[in-house]
Amino acid sequence: MSVEQKVKIIASVLGEYSYSGKEVLFYCPSCKHHKKKLSINVEKDKFKCWICNFSGNSLRRLVRRYGNASQKQEWYKIDQRIDLSDFDTELFKEVEVADVKVELPPEFASLCNKETLASSAAMGYLKKRGLDKQDIIKWKIGYCCRGEHEGRVVIPSFGLNGYPNFFVSRRYNKNVFPTYKNPPTSKNVIFNELYVDFDEDIVITEGVFDAIIAGDNAVPIMGSTLSERSKLFQKIVQYDSTVYMALDPDAEEKENKIIESLLKYGIEVYKIDVSPYKDVGEMSKDEFKKRKQSAQLVDNDNYFIYRTMCL
Repeated sequence: MSVEQKVKIIASVLGEYSYSGKEVLFYCPSCKHHKKKLSINVEKDKFKCWICNFSGNSLRRLVRRYGNASQKQEWYKIDQRIDLSDFDTELFKEVEVADVKVELPPEFASLCNKETLASSAAMGYLKKRGLDKQDIIKWKIGYCCRGEHEGRVVIPSFGLNGYPNFFVSRRYNKNVFPTYKNPPTSKNVIFNELYVDFDEDIVITEGVFDAIIAGDNAVPIMGSTLSERSKLFQKIVQYDSTVYMALDPDAEEKENKIIESLLKYGIEVYKIDVSPYKDVGEMSKDEFKKRKQSAQLVDNDNYFIYRTMCL
């Protein structure tokens, strides 16, 4: 695709533009600043707004996110990447299932309130894991001091309908077994989808405590695999979200498979170095922020090199 062709299509999406050297300047569709502050380098396939820092390493993202059907199709015709126009109709033929509703344990008690003698052990466990009161409120964490989930903290997940669709129950009492006791329902949910903004960067972690440390827009996959047919994978591709991978070091091969699948659909992927920590949950929040800022871009051009380095 020539530079002129790319500029023409992007201009049809974003409107008028001007040149500044090799950069093409547009009005930013994210912050809508009154001046042309979105700088696009067509040859490098990069864009950045100098006001709101909206940026990316794929101009296709701009077309897919803000263009109409005909503009997207025009881009696909002259782009060398996979045509995603049939993504929903061909690859994913399953009938859309309504959000599942899961009942929280009847003994569930919120930890968002003032600490009590009964809740002190659960609160102590969460503090040792680096969580503070704001985390507890944001993730609506509770605990059970009796019943089937006695001696466990409970972290609920909320679907788009506002109801719980899953929960993670983790022991804080060492005499309780097994370590985790989750509801007997499918894990094919987007954990806390109600609060996830797919127009922003998505951080993928293994466990929910990793996601809490990772902060906003972190989604735990409650394991180390992510199928192309999973709801989370579909939503990422649908929104063309930028993904930051932060799985445990011992799941490197499985993480590589996820990265390879995401790259197949043109998703912008960054790899966060978690080692020498066992998982993100062992880091401080500040440490994770630093590592996210220095995350390595993994694209089709350097993926083979990346895999070779991992061997």
